[in-house]
This record gives sequence, structure tokens and C-alpha cells, in this order.
Amino acid sequence: MSARNSTETTVQTARPLQLAEVERIEVLGSESIVCGFHLSDYIWNDVFTNLAPASTYVLITDTNLAGLYLNRYKDSFSAAWAHAKPSTPPPRLLVHILPPGETSKSRPTKGAIEDWMLGEKCTRDTMVLALGGGVIGDLVGFVAATFMRGVPFIQIPTSLLAMVDSSIGGKTAIDTPAGKNLVGAFWQPARIFMDMAVLSTLPAREFSNGMAEVVKTAAIWNPEEFDVLEASADEVRSAVLEGQKDADSRAGLTLATRSPAQALLLRVIAASARVKAYVVTHDERESGMRGLLNFGHSIGHAIEAIVSPQVLHGECVAIGCVLEAEVSRRMGHIGEVGVARLSRCLKAYGLPTAIDDPIIRRLIGDAKLAEVRPDRLMDVMSVDKKNIGTQKRIVILQRLGQTLEMKPTNVSDALIKEVISAGVLVKSLPEQASEPSPVVVVPPGSKSISNRALVLAALGTGECRIKNLLHSDDTQVMLVALQAMGGCTFAWEDDGDTLVVVGGGGKLRVPENELYLGNAGTAARFLTSTVNLIDAAGSATTVLTGNARMKLRPIGPLVDALRANGCSIEYCEREGSLPLRVSHTGKGFPGGRIQLAATVSSQYVSSILLCAPYAQSPVHLELVGGKVISQPYIDMTIAMMRQFGCNVERVSENEYLIPCGAYKNPEEYVVESDASSATYPLAFAAITGTQCTVPNIGSASLQGDARFAVDVLRPMGCTVEQTATSTTVKGPAPVLAAVAPSNGGLTRIRGIANQHVKECDRIAAMCDELAKFGVKADNHPDGIDVHGRPLGELVRGTPSVHCYDDHRVAMSFSVLACAAPGGAEIRERRCVGKTWPQWWDVLARDLGAPIAGSDPAPLEGEEGAEQHGGAAAASVVVVGMRGVGKSTLGKAAAQALGLEFVDMDEYLEKSIGQTIPEIIAASGWTVFRSHERRLLAQALTQDHPTGAIIACGGGVVEDEENRKVLQKHAARGAAVICLTPNMRHVAEYLELDKTRPAYAATSDIHEVYARRCPLYAESSNYEFLVDASLLGTNEGESKSASSAWPLVERDFTRLVSFATGCDLNRVDLAYQSFFVSLTAPDVREYLPDRLSVVTSGAQAVELRADLLLNSSEFAAADISSSGVQDSFVQYVQSQFTLLRHSSPLPVVFTVRTKPQGGVFPAEANDLRMRLLRNAVRWGAEYVDVEVDSAASSLYAAKQNSLVVASYHDTTGKQLRWAETESEFANEILARARVCGDIAKLISVAKTWDDNLACLRFVERNHSAAAPLIALNMGYAGQLSRVLCPCLTPVTHPLLATSAAPGQISIQQINQARALTGRLPARKYFLFGTPIQHSPSPAMHNAGFAALGLPHAYALNESEGVDVLAEVIAAQDFGGASVTIPHKQAIIPLLDSLTPAAQRIGAVNTVIPVESSDGKRSLVGDNTDYLGIAGCLKRTQIDAQTAAFASATALVIGAGGTARAALYALHSLGVPNVLIYNRTASRAEQLAGEFASLFASLTAVQQLADAAASLPSYIVGTIPASDLAIPEELFAGSGGVALDMAYKPRWTPLLEAAEKKKQWTVVHGAAVLIEQGIHQLEKWTHLTAPVKEMSDAVYAKYNSEF
Repeated sequence: MSARNSTETTVQTARPLQLAEVERIEVLGSESIVCGFHLSDYIWNDVFTNLAPASTYVLITDTNLAGLYLNRYKDSFSAAWAHAKPSTPPPRLLVHILPPGETSKSRPTKGAIEDWMLGEKCTRDTMVLALGGGVIGDLVGFVAATFMRGVPFIQIPTSLLAMVDSSIGGKTAIDTPAGKNLVGAFWQPARIFMDMAVLSTLPAREFSNGMAEVVKTAAIWNPEEFDVLEASADEVRSAVLEGQKDADSRAGLTLATRSPAQALLLRVIAASARVKAYVVTHDERESGMRGLLNFGHSIGHAIEAIVSPQVLHGECVAIGCVLEAEVSRRMGHIGEVGVARLSRCLKAYGLPTAIDDPIIRRLIGDAKLAEVRPDRLMDVMSVDKKNIGTQKRIVILQRLGQTLEMKPTNVSDALIKEVISAGVLVKSLPEQASEPSPVVVVPPGSKSISNRALVLAALGTGECRIKNLLHSDDTQVMLVALQAMGGCTFAWEDDGDTLVVVGGGGKLRVPENELYLGNAGTAARFLTSTVNLIDAAGSATTVLTGNARMKLRPIGPLVDALRANGCSIEYCEREGSLPLRVSHTGKGFPGGRIQLAATVSSQYVSSILLCAPYAQSPVHLELVGGKVISQPYIDMTIAMMRQFGCNVERVSENEYLIPCGAYKNPEEYVVESDASSATYPLAFAAITGTQCTVPNIGSASLQGDARFAVDVLRPMGCTVEQTATSTTVKGPAPVLAAVAPSNGGLTRIRGIANQHVKECDRIAAMCDELAKFGVKADNHPDGIDVHGRPLGELVRGTPSVHCYDDHRVAMSFSVLACAAPGGAEIRERRCVGKTWPQWWDVLARDLGAPIAGSDPAPLEGEEGAEQHGGAAAASVVVVGMRGVGKSTLGKAAAQALGLEFVDMDEYLEKSIGQTIPEIIAASGWTVFRSHERRLLAQALTQDHPTGAIIACGGGVVEDEENRKVLQKHAARGAAVICLTPNMRHVAEYLELDKTRPAYAATSDIHEVYARRCPLYAESSNYEFLVDASLLGTNEGESKSASSAWPLVERDFTRLVSFATGCDLNRVDLAYQSFFVSLTAPDVREYLPDRLSVVTSGAQAVELRADLLLNSSEFAAADISSSGVQDSFVQYVQSQFTLLRHSSPLPVVFTVRTKPQGGVFPAEANDLRMRLLRNAVRWGAEYVDVEVDSAASSLYAAKQNSLVVASYHDTTGKQLRWAETESEFANEILARARVCGDIAKLISVAKTWDDNLACLRFVERNHSAAAPLIALNMGYAGQLSRVLCPCLTPVTHPLLATSAAPGQISIQQINQARALTGRLPARKYFLFGTPIQHSPSPAMHNAGFAALGLPHAYALNESEGVDVLAEVIAAQDFGGASVTIPHKQAIIPLLDSLTPAAQRIGAVNTVIPVESSDGKRSLVGDNTDYLGIAGCLKRTQIDAQTAAFASATALVIGAGGTARAALYALHSLGVPNVLIYNRTASRAEQLAGEFASLFASLTAVQQLADAAASLPSYIVGTIPASDLAIPEELFAGSGGVALDMAYKPRWTPLLEAAEKKKQWTVVHGAAVLIEQGIHQLEKWTHLTAPVKEMSDAVYAKYNSEF
């Protein structure tokens, strides 16, 4: 509720008034907008002398602003009244202070203000003043509009956004649960006072927030003003953020004291306000023109409804402006240049321009970002005030500064959804009765030529007008970098169609910041040479860096050549790639003879060629090392250099002479259209049988790709006409029958090795993605082989194509989709922005392809995402006492996650050249700490900022500067993990370890830890308890430290994966889900066996920290004692850690207070918040926080945890569900969604009907994107638990008590759902032959029964798959297991395959998947590999065999199961694998197919040949084998032998391994159970009841085998 402060002010002795000189702006016929500086005296003087008198003035502000300005306004009130009416008693000044933030803009707050005003006897002659930002202005204006049917109102906006937007026009409103600003009124303020002086305290982010409206206004109204904003971003930013350094001075009060910065600030704000005032004057009630002011708001408001308050209004509007401009472009109005300029301008003011912009991701995290889905945005937009009925309206731009209409334009839902979607669905081109009309497509300017032209013009002398320049991410990167080096100036003409470059003649300076080049490979390579031209000396350096993918792309040969020529370049991270640090010696680019290897990229050659004229001596460039790649691009560079006045002499095939000189810029340079981009519309014509002409690419082109039509499409049967300046392609009629030629369907492409190192590994990407269409492709070091298939034989479903953020991959598959039977989903729509941002517009509007927006679902195990260019996470830092296990755990996690491990002690010793004891002995601790401080910063910022786990020395936190470095690293979103020790174990270890200096003789180890403990806490953001002794039974027995340690390593790796976002271990809330609430005061009560039974069916487990107070240690303790609190926190951490070690399920961490139905004392709030914050540090996936004043602070610090914002009404009197009485529930829900990711509202059922009312409330408010847990407690409320859609809290019969009244089990819920028709019975089958002895029916039926599911599993034996078509098409078909001989044969009956099934080439599981529109598709999966991997992983931990990442494995067999075994070993990270099969050729063939997944994959001729490699893991896949197993296979130090055959029980492989004590065996039945568990979980989305399923299998197994 709002805070209240009511005061009456009496007049003091009058002081002189300081009246500002102001600028007035007319709105609605009155100059009521007043702009100036230091206006407090002016405001009251104007009110008292020029407006109607009032008996009471009510000033409403918030707590933030009250501290800054309230006393000033009270003082000005008294002084102004004394001057205006000295003989008259003053009126009342009442002050009301509200909490800041959007939550105050609500019905309850409005009602509270009105009740307070009535209580203060305010009447109709009251005047209300709103001092604040948009929230205060909107809310207070609505109060003024309705109080006493309307009282006078004054706006005093204090934020830039409020000044230029919400304060003008009279719109007032409050928010409701249905959306923002949906209830309000038009109520014009009598005055709007814009005091620029208050902006002195404006944070940088608030400046950006307001600038979104300024840029928006210029974009719709004033092209000249947009030009100014575009060109003057730095000056405007400085004017706002730095122009008011001394807020207490009166600078700017008068024109004489107003600085240029203040004048610019006033100009920017007044210009924007003037436009809005004009529009409001001509359309006060938004019937037409005023709708123009909503540019960016239709989509922006929809985004804001989901992501506020973490994301500000202006940030959402900025994204909306870009997306709505893209709608305009899609409709054929504004061009791509205009969209690009708008996006760049917004970025220049620090604003996000895309839904997944890094700014947004940083503010809300990936979980919240996942809620911003197209369907949800469209739902929010459906209640937009600008709509007419169901028709959505958007402001359409004709050009920057001009709209299509003087009002919003009707736009179809389909088009809007297409633009806002992350993906795009490209459908197959429909057959047409007549031949389609020829089309002409003009691709954007060539990226290659554009980048070269920019470098040439920047280095040249004179002015050059560049036309048809590509407006893309890559060229923008190049522009920004060249400007940062200060060697040229740029300006735009012709609405951005012409770039005017004034070259600097090669004179460059050191940029102020590092040059960030994103994923722009061309810019990175060209600039690597260019920066060496900088004429600077001393310690000056320039750093070139890029995104994660850019840091993987090679640049080594170019760097080697430049280094050999005398340039000083060092690698900042990995050898051979960016980032680079170039040191400037004052000698520039030496020149002379340069040898360069050009077998990877021709851009290395072009890079040196472009800079060569400015070298200190003529350059003799010799290309060495083999065949030069992409010679046409080298020729292009030479030709363009000639056009800019410098000639290159080619003295031999691989030698070039470049004399010293300077480029002379031509007056005009027209960039050719991009020939590479032109291949896509031409290929479209070829594959669809249509005709397409590209008018500005022909035989005279500089670009080698201009020959694509002649050299590639003509031999494939297309009609090609090419002149010097144009190319026309007409595809065969009828449409091409195949994806590749008919010579056996094989197309072999060679000489493209460089495609492995483009934006992604394009060859690997093509192989993976073509497989989704049913097309086999082989990956080769120098190319690709495509086994073509007729179009009619391609997959009938709609493949989902992962593009790896590569524009060429997206465009290629979009063309194929136009001819594929089911089209395709292109998952990354926006990656085409690199070269052709409007490609989708062209594909749909010009080429006629049917496209629609799509919202790609995550693909399970999407293998390619990481392999072809996933983002590298910031390095993880591990801190803690020496001896706690930092190195051991760090190495284990690094190995498991594919990260580099860095031991800071070793790093320091290597850097200094001495051991740590030697350093300390020679120089002392102070010098050692100095080295440590310098090298820690160097490691985190230069040598290992990403992709590593860095273990620090135990005393690193003793140094304050080190702590600041670690805090800064954590603030960037990186994980700094503190290892909390069992100090007894550490002390024992340190008694033995003498490799490091001992602690001072006066220091006890426990005292040292006590001193460091708070320092570790303040330096870290995650914490992991290392205590192997926890892993014991409830009888007090414990595992030895050595046997427990693998579990500690596993769970530390789990925390690292969670903290870095690699595996967030979250529940899929699209399906029915449960969490079981543990109620015992000690987790050990459920160990070792009961916990897995108790959690069967549940997707999460709740740790109720409040119930841990019932333990014997704390039941009678004084919880207010600080010592007891510390002990309790340690106990809770040990319980959390023990639960982690014992269950893979995500944890819901809860501290329920007594008023909310728990046992935690409400008065111990500090301890409660300490526990909740610690839960975030411990890595709890879900943290339940009660909706109160502290909830927002936890939400702001939640890191990767999700917050469940809960409210429990234990009386059932307040939280009512029925629509007529749910206002309180709506208010709590709104508050919960502000401070939580998931809302949880719990009441008590008074009657059975309360359950139905709860269901209706859920139906109104729940979605997968905005989840809501709502239910009733008590016996009468049990039905609400049955109906709860997600994360239903449950109990289990093995729990002594339930956590809440009325809790029931998962089995009971499913039985009730089945009885009430909410869970239809399904039929499941095993397909194959022979299958009569299979234990699968017993296993799955036992699982269904344990979970209370009404399903049945039966055998369906058949020789062929044709008879199965009817079975799987049945409405009650739930899924199937598939065994021999149908694992391949069933594939044509399915709609799609998972990546695992595709790679393995076999299906053992069929899963029906229902889409949101109710359509069902059949997905083929393979869980055999999961069964193998799961068994190996578990056995590796139990037996402590070799780590997978350093192991060698042997697979026996070469059939379908062997393929699954190989994929399992790949998923475990095993690098070296041997294959043996009695038919050696089959083993060799399999090795060739899977070679790309391993560092080494070799077929052996004899089993004995494998013995020399000492395999640690052996997987047998030959059924009923009589194979002789050589004893020497088991000569290593131990391992695991697993045989897939489950009859006989003891196969020759297992018998041989069993004889070796250090070897562990895994029977086939165990794998059967493991893969069956995965099957049941995929079918039901519930956690499988492992015990019941295992018991059923072994009961049958033991009786029959």
C-alpha cells in the first residue's frame, strides 16, 4: 500500500524569487507547455498568478523524488505565495508520497489516494500536481479526472520519457491484470512544466529510455530532426548526462547563463514535445492523427506487458519501432536503408533493437525471455486501444520522417506475426494452372565489394559517394571500426542510399576502445592489417575482438605473415584466432617481402593488398603453402584498387608487387549487387520452374559467383541467358525432379575447404540439416557429397532447420523449402541480416513463396548448436580454502563440459618463472599478492575471459583489489563459485600437503577460514558445499571420501552447468507437472532407497527449509540468536547438498512463514531472506518467495534460478476465485508476476464449488509463458489439485505427513483425472518379431500402474510394418517401442525424427506429439543410446573408472545397436573408439560414417588388436554371440563391460570381464530398463517409477533366464 505523508505549509518570510526564462509550446490553443531550467519558483508563481485559485494544492510524488525535491517545492510554494498575495492567508499544500514503480499504477493505489483526499476534506476547488515520471503522471492525472468529477491538474515530469511522451496529451490511466493503461480517461493538464535541471540526476538507462520517444517522434515526423539525432548521438548523450553537473547551481536559469550543452538539451526535448503538441492539438481524442504517436507502441506495449518492470517502456518501444518498421518494409513501403538507419540510431542511444537483444537478455534472463512468444504478443495486442474490433493497426513508415497515412494503417495478423517471430515457416510452392510471370529481383550491394570500398575510400584522399552500399551487420561493423580509428568521416545522403566518405589518406589513430567486430569475418581480416597503419608509438595498443564464433574462426596465417614482416601482434586468448592485441611501434606497416599462406581464406591476401600502398616500402607478396583459395576474390581486390588509383603487378601465378602510393577516391562508386546473394533467387527459379532476372550481375562482374548460373544451373537443365550486366534463369518444366543430378543421385563438390571455417562449419551444417529432409550428405575435409533424392521422396513432414546464425544456411534451405513437400521451418529468421535483411520480403512478395511466422520449439539434443557456433560462456572462477578441492573439482568439471582448466597458482608460477614458495621466500607475501593481483585481472580480461574454469589460490580474497576483480566478473553474469569446506577434512589434508607455504605460525587454520569466510562470500555469486561425509544412511553410516567423491564431482559439474546456463534443469511447464514436498526434518530419513520412490512421477522436489526447524538440534533453539542462525544456515546447506547428491530432480527451495501456513517465525525475516538468497547461491532451480516487500529484491538477484512468487490465504476469506469477487486475487497475481517467474496463489476451499471457481481463474490467467499455480487447501479443495495445470505440490504414502492440508499423491491425481475424463486411456505397443519373451509389457504396465495412469502396453508382432500404419493412426495410440526388424522400416510411417534417431539411422521409440492447434505428428526417437549412456555413466561413478573425456572404448558389432552405442559414447564425450566386427568391411564403413564425432574412430581387424589401446569401456552389441573374447582386452587398470544382449544373462563378454576384479559388468537387462525409463518419460512427461519398473523386469527375467 502507498505510504502517506500529509502536511500543511505556512508562509515564511518572503525571499526573492528566482524566475526562469522559459520557452513555451502551444497545445490545444494554449501555451501550456513550459520548458526551462530550475523552475520550482516559476511553477508556483505561474500557478498563483495565471491559473484559477484553489483552496488546496495536492502534490503527489514518490519516495525517490521526495528526498530530492520535496523541500525545494515546499520552500518555493511559500516564497511564491508571499510574493503573489502577501496579505492573504496561504492555501493548504498537502503532500502524498507513493512507493516508486509500476505497481503503484493500480486500482487499489488510486482508490487509496482518493480516500485520503476525501479524508483531508478536499473539494472541487482542489488542484492536483503530479511530480514524477510516467507512472505518477498517469496515475495522478486519472485521480484528477475522476475526483469530484474532475479537478485541475498540473504535470511536472521528472524523467526524459515523461517529458517527451506521457505528460503531453492528457492521457491518464492505470494498469490492470489484463494489460497496461486499459482503464483511464483523457484529462488535459492546465500546465506541463518541463524542468531540465531535474535531469541532472537521470541515470544513463533512463536517458536511453526517454530517447526512444525522441527518436520515434523524429522517425514519423521530421527527417531533418532524425538526421540530427543520427549524427549527434554522442553530443546529445553528453548534453543530457553531463550538461548538468552541478544541480544546485542556477546555470541555465536565464538565457545568459545557459551553456551550449543546456541549449542542445532544451532543443532536443522541445523539438519532440512540439511534434506531440501539434498532433494532440489536431486530434485530441486519438481518432486518427494522434495514432501516429503510437509508432513502435503496438508491438512495444505487447513486449512491455510481458517483460516489465525489468525492461523499461522506452526500451520496449525501441524494439517495437524496429519491428514496426520491418512491417512497413514487408508491405513494400520503407526500404531496408531506412530500417537499418532507424536501428542504428536507436542503438547509438543505448537502446535494444530486437527481442533477443543482449540488453534484454541481460535484464530479464533466458527464462523470462522465453515468455516473449509470438502467440502471447498477439494475444496482448488483441486488446490494444488502437484496434478497431479485431483489426490491428500499426503506424506504417513511407520513409524516415514520413508515414504512409496520417493515422495507423490496418495490418493483418499473419503479417505482424511473421515479422515478430524468431523463425519463418516456408511452405512448398503450390502448383499453378498457368506459367507464372517472370520476376526481376535486385539483390543488395555486394558484401565483399562494400567492405573493400569502405576500406579503400577511408584510406584514400578526397570525397567519394558510395551508392548501393550493403546495409548489413557486417558493413555496419566496418563503418564503426573505421570511424573509431579516426581516419575518415562519413555522412549519409539520399535518405541513406548514398554514403559520402571523406578519406583521411591513410592517417589513422589509436581507437579509444577495443574494436568489437561481432561475427564479421571480412572486417576482422581486413582490419587486422589496417590497424598496423596507425602511426603511434610508446605503449599504445589496439585490440580487435568479436563474438564467440568469431573467436573460433582462423586468422593465424595472416597474423604469422604480419608478424614476420615486423608487426607486433599477440593473441589475447586462443592461438590462431581473435582477440588480437596490436602494439604500435611508430614504424607502421614495414612492407617489403611478405610470405602468406592463402589456403584457408583469400581475405588474408586481400587484407595485405588493401594496405600495401601505405607500407613503409613496396610490398612483394608471395602466396605459399599450396593451392590458393578463392582466386576470384583476390582479382576483385586488385581490380578495385586499380579503380581507386593503385595498380598491382602480378609477376607470377602467386606473386604480386604493390608499389607505395595512396588511393585517390573517385567522385562516385556504385557497388555491384551481391553475386552470392543473387544465387538464391536464381536457384529459386531453377528449383521451382519459374523465371527470374537479376539486372545488375552479369559476365562483366567483379565477382566470381556471377558465373553460378552459367557453370552450375545450366548443366542442371536450366535455361540461362547472361549479358555483361544481367542474368536470367528459367527452371525446367516441369519442376526439377531431384535435388541433385540423376547420375546415381550423387553430387560431389570439392575445393571448398574454407566453408568449414565460415560463420559456421557450413559443410557440417549442410550434412546435418539435409538429413532432416531425408537427404544423405557426406562431410569431407575439402567438400561435400550429396546423395540426391527425388523431391517426392523427401520427408513429408516439415523439417526444422537450425541455421547456426549463418545467413547462407538460412537462405539455402529457404529455397529448398519452396520445393520440398512439407516446406521447412527456418529457425533463425534474422540471421539473414548479415547480407540481405529483406530476404524474406523478397521471397514472399517478389518470388511468391508462401511464408508465415514460426515460433521454433527447442529441438531435443540439438547437436549442431554448439558444434557450429554456440556462444562461449564467460569463464567460471572457483575460490575457497586450500585443500577444499578447487583443482580436483575444477578439472573434473572442465573435462566433462569441454572447457579449459586453469590453475592460477600454476599460471602465476609460469608467468613469473618461480614457484610460489620461491617467490615468498625471496620477496615476501606482499610481492606475491601483487603478482597475484595483476595476473588474476590478466587471466579474466585477456588470456582466459571465456571457455575456462579458473581455480584461484586460497588467499586470493585477502586482497581488496582481487575481490573487486571477482565482483566485477560476477556482475558481468559470470559464475564465481565459492567452495565451502568441511574444515576437519581440509585440516587433515594440509597436514600432508607441503607443496605450498604454510600459514603463519600465529594463524590457526580455523581462524584463517573465519577471517576469509565473509570475503569469499562477497567475492562470489555461487556456493558449493564440499563434504563427502554427508553421503551416508540414516543409521549414520557414511561412504568413504574416495567412494563418495565421484558424486561430489558430478554435482559440482551440475552446478557449473546451471550457473553458466548450459543446463538449467527446468520443468517443461507445457505439460502437467508435479513437485513432491519433503516433510522430514532430515533428508537422510529418505535415504538410501526411499527418495527415488517418493519422487516417482514428480518433475521436481521441494525442500521446505522451515520444516527443518523441527530437527532435534533446532526444535527448542532460540532462532533469534545469531549463533543459532549461523548453525541453521549451515544445516540447511548440508540438507540441500545431500538432496543434490541423492536426486537429479530440480529443487524447489521454500521457507514458508507461519502466517502463510508454514512453521518459520514471521519475525525472523532477515534470516528468511538470508536463506532464500543462499538458495540462489547454491543453485536452486526454483526459489519460493512470499509476495511481500522483500520479494522484488530477491527477484532482482535471482541469477539463473526461477522465482515462484507465492501467496497463501490460510483462511480462504481474502483470496477468492470467482470473477465477481476476485479483485484481491487479481491484485496479488499482478504483484506476483512483477516479482516472480511463476505465480503461486493458494486459498482454502469452503465449498466444492470453490474448486470450479479456481479452475476458471486458472483458465483466465495461466499459460505456459505466464505460469500460474492456483489451488485450494483442505479436504474440500482436493479437486483443485487434480485440476492444477502445472507444478502441483504433492505428497506420497511413504511420507509421514503431508506439507499442507489436502495434499494428495500423483497416483491419486492421475486416477482422478482419468475418472473425470481429463486423462484418456492410451494404448502402447512393442513392434517387432520375435517378441513373445520381451519383458517390456511387464515393465511399462508396472510403471503406468505406479503412477495411476490408465494406459496399457501390449505386444504387436508382425513381419512387416505395413500393418502398423492403422495402429499408429488410431486416436488412442499413445506410443510404441520398436525392435528388430522394424527399426529402419518404420521410418517412412513417421512425420519426423529426433537428431539422435537421424544420426543413428534407426528408431526404437515412437512418440505422438500434439501441436497447439491440435494436430498430431509422429516422432521417431532412439532411446537405446540413452540406455547405454545412462548405465555407463552410473557405473563410472560407482566403480570410479576412467573419466569419459580421456578414455578409450571398444564397440563389438556393426549393426543398428552398434550405431546407438557409438552415439552414446559420443554423448558421453569419449574421444577414442575402436570398432570390431567379424565382417571387417562393415566395421570400416561404420567408422567412416561416425568419424566426425570422435577424435579417433578406428576399425580393428581382430579383437586382440584392440588390447594395445587398453579400452576402459567395452560395449557388446551382437545378440546371442559365441564370440571368443581375448583375455588381454582387460589388461588395463579397470573398466566397464556392457552387453546389450539380455539373454543369455552371462554372455562371453560379461563372463570374461567378470573374471577380472577391477572390471564391472552391466547386463543387458539393466540397459533395457534404462532405455525403457526414458521411453516412459518421453511418452508421459512424468518421472518414471524406477523401482517398480525394475522389479517387474527382474521378476520376469529371473524366472525365465
